[in-house]
Amino acid sequence: MKPTLVIMAAGLGSRYGGLKQLDRLGPAGESIMDYSVFDAIRAGFGKVVFVIRHAFAEQFAEQVLQKYQGIVETAVVYQEIDSLPIGFHSPAERTKPWGTNHALMMAAPEIKGPFAVINADDFYGREAFQTMSNYLSQLPIGSRGAYCMVAYDIQSTLTAEGSVSRGVCKASPEGYLMHITEHKNIHETESKEIVSIHDGKKLPIARGTLVSMNLWGFTPDYLEYSNTLFIDFLKEHANEPASEFFIPTVVDTLIRQGLAQVQVLRTDARWFGATYVSDRDMVIAHLSQLTRAGEYPTPLL
Repeated sequence: MKPTLVIMAAGLGSRYGGLKQLDRLGPAGESIMDYSVFDAIRAGFGKVVFVIRHAFAEQFAEQVLQKYQGIVETAVVYQEIDSLPIGFHSPAERTKPWGTNHALMMAAPEIKGPFAVINADDFYGREAFQTMSNYLSQLPIGSRGAYCMVAYDIQSTLTAEGSVSRGVCKASPEGYLMHITEHKNIHETESKEIVSIHDGKKLPIARGTLVSMNLWGFTPDYLEYSNTLFIDFLKEHANEPASEFFIPTVVDTLIRQGLAQVQVLRTDARWFGATYVSDRDMVIAHLSQLTRAGEYPTPLL
């Protein structure tokens, strides 16, 4: 069975100022998401599941789904604030869904085998998708707890336009993830030092440190564990309007409980993304350069 790709595209793009998932950034009006789908198809993925919100479902169908008809199997699922287990309710003041792992859980009905998950607004590079596909495709049928992630050096994931959040990783000598910690407000100082604000403290981060860009590979049991852990999360945080249920948090829990091993797959692929509206010109320039170099056709499809 070919692996499935889940694309998390339900974010509101508050820092970007609009629906960056659909922004036309490529030479022929492609979105970053279009490049991810293109790279996934040529890497051997057989299905793409989009996690979006009902608010832009019609626009998404017109601008995205139509172009993939007859090219790859697609499905759409919805992440909403009130997509909660029975017995739980969202606080009235909450304005956004419950985070990346909550988004991934919405795709469960469309997943039958090994799958990868990505952000809609990140450009991961062809090599990263091929590395992920190679890993997932060789897993024996019925595998459990055999996860992976494609990791990037932290300095290749920063933007000059502002701070970012990253999952900072520590791997064993054998190449397995030991733990992952979410760091926020990561940025490069004027003296070229990379720092973050973690637990209220300013911490230096060494160049070459591996970070997660939410390019994960899982077997379906991950979704079973997520359901249990989400209920535990809601029992403690359901009344907090800003709390989120992140993929790195779930992965770290499963590693500590001995329920999973996560192979860290490194890549030299170039990452870039549209975090801020001021990133837009940079993204357009990179996509144009890759097209001129022959990495991508124009139009893509």
